[in-house]
Amino acid sequence: MSSPTWVDSSHHNSNGNLKGLDTLCPVAEIGEFDFSKVLDKPRPLNIERQRSCDERSMSELSIGLSPRQLAMKIDIFSRLGDHLDSPMQKSGLNTPRSLLLDSHSIMPEAWEALRRSLVHFRGEPVGTIAAMEDSDEQLNYDQVFVRDFVPSALAFLMHGEPEIVKNFLLKTLRLQSWEKKIDRFQLAEGVMPASFKVFHDPVTNRETLIADFGESAIGRVAPVDSGFWWIILLRAYTKSTGDSSLAEQPECQKGMRLILSLCLSEGFDTFPTLLCADGCCMIDRRMGVYGYPIEIQALFFMALRCALRLLKPDAEGKEFMERISKRLHALSYHMRSHFWLDLKQLNDIYRFKTEEYSHTAVNKFNVIPDSLPDWIFDFMPHFGGYFIGNVSPARMDFRWFCLGNCIAILSCLATPEQSVAIMDLIESRWDELIGEMPVKVCYPALETHEWRIITGCDPKNTRWSYHNGGSWPVMLWFLSAAAIKTGRPQIAKRALQIAEARLLKDNWPEYYDGTNGRYIGKQARKCQTWSIAGYLVARMMLDDPSHLGIIALEEDRQLTQPLHKRSNSWTL
Repeated sequence: MSSPTWVDSSHHNSNGNLKGLDTLCPVAEIGEFDFSKVLDKPRPLNIERQRSCDERSMSELSIGLSPRQLAMKIDIFSRLGDHLDSPMQKSGLNTPRSLLLDSHSIMPEAWEALRRSLVHFRGEPVGTIAAMEDSDEQLNYDQVFVRDFVPSALAFLMHGEPEIVKNFLLKTLRLQSWEKKIDRFQLAEGVMPASFKVFHDPVTNRETLIADFGESAIGRVAPVDSGFWWIILLRAYTKSTGDSSLAEQPECQKGMRLILSLCLSEGFDTFPTLLCADGCCMIDRRMGVYGYPIEIQALFFMALRCALRLLKPDAEGKEFMERISKRLHALSYHMRSHFWLDLKQLNDIYRFKTEEYSHTAVNKFNVIPDSLPDWIFDFMPHFGGYFIGNVSPARMDFRWFCLGNCIAILSCLATPEQSVAIMDLIESRWDELIGEMPVKVCYPALETHEWRIITGCDPKNTRWSYHNGGSWPVMLWFLSAAAIKTGRPQIAKRALQIAEARLLKDNWPEYYDGTNGRYIGKQARKCQTWSIAGYLVARMMLDDPSHLGIIALEEDRQLTQPLHKRSNSWTL
């Protein structure tokens, strides 16, 4: 039986470290900067953005600080003020001179390439294609992917061009409403498409949208992350433009509720995390991320927080808001308690007892200490930590995943201390995670017998390639946003300098291979759109940190109150 085709034919009008860097002040000090004011400030278009750091009153920065901390902060910002340059052309936010990249950047070429990737539907831009490389084997790189479009959308929002983002949100919302069947099985109403393409019928001279809900994917898996990214992008659009009318439309409210119905439904789960199949997110091939992958849990958390702000408090919306609040409390506690790993927690797991049947059990998932991989003992630094890849009964996936950890920082799933620890880990393991091309999608790679068993001998996910330890330039924007939010912009600057030296020359590859990311990926597409957009977003955020408020969320104090601290490895 052939796979069905979904068509929208409606008419529309309209180990390295940073010690050798030119830093402004010690990393531990600059990390104390509070970016909550940046995140809270509304961002309507074409208005002057927030004041620079040296103009901000110290009373805004001193809330909750001890006299010693306040003295340190005054000293930090007095020195920071000595390095401030003249205001940016498009912003009232001054940027320290040492944080600005070289004037000879590749941004003009990047913008030109991004605009070439635009896809139009009946005269209106509705997205960007995955890659523009001319190839005999197109596969699905000529489509508009929901997850791939996110950095493009952020770039256009930061550049003051929100219309394409609005068009994309409305078109994908319309596709959500279509009936979806795969092999006689009907998918849930709230499932968002993985991608869509514009089909032009030369006979009728008519354009239609054709959507893929997973029936054409490598593993035939529905994209769990698409719905979450849609909600996150809707919030980014609202935050950037100051226009809430789109989110308040009945169609958008219904679309959010349908997505939330899928992930908040009751079942046999004993955990607040979402149970997922392999290949349901960016890592869209068999890579052992089935179960409760960190990427999905972090996006789930962020989407719930965004939805809480976007839903109207009417009869239907209020019910979902109550369910979201309860889930957020449970999810934040579970993730911070059971997914978090640092040196102390690693040592605790190493000494775990097994077969504990009482509710007072310490080893709640009955993890066997002998299952700890050898590499983790050398990888874990004295100061630092991260959210591991997966936690389920008798199984912990200790791999480090970039996207999940960065989203944990941006969404405040990670506590402020955990956020600092994640960045400490990246600094401590710079050669492994950043190397010669940022950033590793996961670390380490699966090899030999483990690779054969977990990936099924996948020829694309060989060791240190593609999703198996490959280096993905699109991760630059995740890393940069996390670095700026934690007060560590030098990390973003250093990573961008590495990328700028190669990306344009290499024609914007999809990914790089090798333990240090030295080689262009063996099957990597050139002129990959999200590599271009990821660079642009990272660069624009570093040049103007007020852009961070479009994507990052401020901390919710209510979610931190019941937190049970697991470790203090980040303190001296």
